Amino acid sequence: MTRPRSGRTSAFGARGRRVVAVVAALVALVCAASLACNVVVVRGGRAMPAPIEGAEVIVVLGAGIGPDGSVSQVLGDRLETALALYRAGRAPRLLLTGDHSSAEYDEVAAMRRWLEQRGVPRDALLLDGAGVDTFSSISRARTVYGVGRAIVVTQAFHLPRAVWLARAMGIDADGVAADLRPYRGAVWFELREVISRTKAWLDVSIGRTPRRLDPIAARALPLVPPVRLARDRYA
Repeated sequence: MTRPRSGRTSAFGARGRRVVAVVAALVALVCAASLACNVVVVRGGRAMPAPIEGAEVIVVLGAGIGPDGSVSQVLGDRLETALALYRAGRAPRLLLTGDHSSAEYDEVAAMRRWLEQRGVPRDALLLDGAGVDTFSSISRARTVYGVGRAIVVTQAFHLPRAVWLARAMGIDADGVAADLRPYRGAVWFELREVISRTKAWLDVSIGRTPRRLDPIAARALPLVPPVRLARDRYA
C-alpha cells in the first residue's frame, strides 16, 4: 500500500498560497496606483469657475468615421458643439485634430467637410492629421501649433483627461462637453477611460513625445495652413 506524500503536498500548498498572496498584493497595488492616477487627472481636468476668455482656438478631438467618410454620432456632436462655440465668438479658429494615418482613413477631412458645409471658412480651420490619440492631439497643439489658450471639445467621459493633458503641457485650457444624446457603448467608454487616464498620467510623467513631432511634420502643418496644402492633403 502506497502512503500519501503529505509532506510534498503540504509544501506545494504553502508555496501556492504564497504565490496567490503575492499576485493578489500586486493586483491591489496596481489598482491603487491606477485609482490615484484617475483622481489626479479628474481633479486636474475640472472645469474652471468661469468660461475661459481669449481662447486662440477651439480644439476638436477626432473620433470614428464611416467607410464613406461620414462622421459618427460622437464626432458629429463634437463638431456641432464646436460650431456653436465658434459662432458665439468664443475663439476665431478651430483646430481639427484626428487620425489621418492612411490614405483610406481621414478623420480630419471628414471634420473639415462637415464644418465647411455649414459655412465655416477654410481659413478658420487648422488641420492636424497626426492626432492619432488624445496625447498626440494635445501635445501637437502645444508644440507644433504653439497654442497657449484653448477650449477643448469632446464628450464628458473624455473631457477631464483631455483638459488635464492640455494643462499639464502648458496650455491654459478649459473644456466643453459635447454630449447631445445618449451613446451606445457609454458604459464601455467609461470603463476604458479608467485605463486611459492612468496611461495619460504615465505619458506625461515619463515625458512621452508624439509619434510625429519632427521638423518635417511641423513644416507640413504650420499654424496658418496654406490653402493649397490643405486641399492636396485633405480633399
